[in-house]
Amino acid sequence: MSISATTPDKAIPRALSPWLTFLFAAACGLVAANLYYGQPLAGPISADLGFTPAATGLIVTLTQIGYGLGLLLIVPLGDLTENRRLVLLLISVSAVALIGAALSTTPAAFLAASLSIGLASVAVQVLVPFAANMAPDATRGQVVGNVMSGLLCGIMLARPFASFVAEASSWHVVYYLTAGLMIVLAIVLRANLPVRLPKTKLRYGELLASMAHLALTSRVLQRRALYQAGMFGAFSLFWTTTPLLLASPAFGLTQNGIALFALAGAAGAVASPIAGRLADRGMTKIASTIAMLLGMASFLISHFATDGSLTALLLLTAAAILLDFGVTTNLVCGQRAIYGLNPEHRSRLNGLFMATFFAGGALGSALGGWAYATGGWTMTAWIGFCFPALAFLLFLTEGRGKQAGKI
Repeated sequence: MSISATTPDKAIPRALSPWLTFLFAAACGLVAANLYYGQPLAGPISADLGFTPAATGLIVTLTQIGYGLGLLLIVPLGDLTENRRLVLLLISVSAVALIGAALSTTPAAFLAASLSIGLASVAVQVLVPFAANMAPDATRGQVVGNVMSGLLCGIMLARPFASFVAEASSWHVVYYLTAGLMIVLAIVLRANLPVRLPKTKLRYGELLASMAHLALTSRVLQRRALYQAGMFGAFSLFWTTTPLLLASPAFGLTQNGIALFALAGAAGAVASPIAGRLADRGMTKIASTIAMLLGMASFLISHFATDGSLTALLLLTAAAILLDFGVTTNLVCGQRAIYGLNPEHRSRLNGLFMATFFAGGALGSALGGWAYATGGWTMTAWIGFCFPALAFLLFLTEGRGKQAGKI
């Protein structure tokens, strides 16, 4: 793929129009949702394709593994290759992988499609720094916040959408519909996205090697990634275990009832543009403090939400909203901070940032399932509390100098 035919960044406007900002946000939401359709559908898919009980967890795990690999191996290409072409290629692969999932008749075929869905879904993490590169410094946080609100809506709406569609038809239809959405999205993006050629002249191997240097030397990246790993660990733990709590005899909610509960979490996307504006005004530390305190408070509230009453359900819903507000706010603050570093490194920085907190999320999911099986919701909620609490303790060790003020 040649990168010499066009002047770097020549075709990019100096500011994002409202339409293009909306398009970035919508694209991020639709692509990110592909990662989460399999979670509520694992049971029906397993029964239909003949997965063993031990292998059912691979339906979600293979998608996550693919996404993690893509963060480290594909996202850095945003600093090397033309961004529009890379995004369109990844979304096209998503469409093919989703069709492959829908057509699968064996576990092996579905798992291969799941891995490909995860790999291609990193288009999201090419789009976010793409938008950040197009935004002027003064409003970069606001732009990132607006784009991330779309991404987070996609994450939170994917599970209820999949549950409702599967309930009305079948799990195959979910994947056919979403493949169609990817095809339409690719057509719209091809007509509207500008061309952006990065200035980086490194070879691919050198690009990957440079990531190790960035990971070891960028204090801002290290801290913001660890803060968000704690917050996202809490998020993953909460949303892995609350469906188990809500389906327990205490609450007795159906799959549709749990899907409706998940819709409450989408309210957290409202925090994204607010956080971006605060970061643009130099209030990152204040916003981060509030975010981590909200994360801790959400699990404290949830301790009173286990008896299955209407009050308990309302408290659990409030905890979900507070947690999602906190996670969203901290995420946008973190991205605003790392995008304020060297513009030529944004895709690599973003890949490292996302991979780190994604690992935190995987740890949260694993501990959540174990904790709920071992000690019920009480043990689960205390472990969930520890994730943002540890992030906050690390946050309190920040220096008061000029560098810390940028974090």
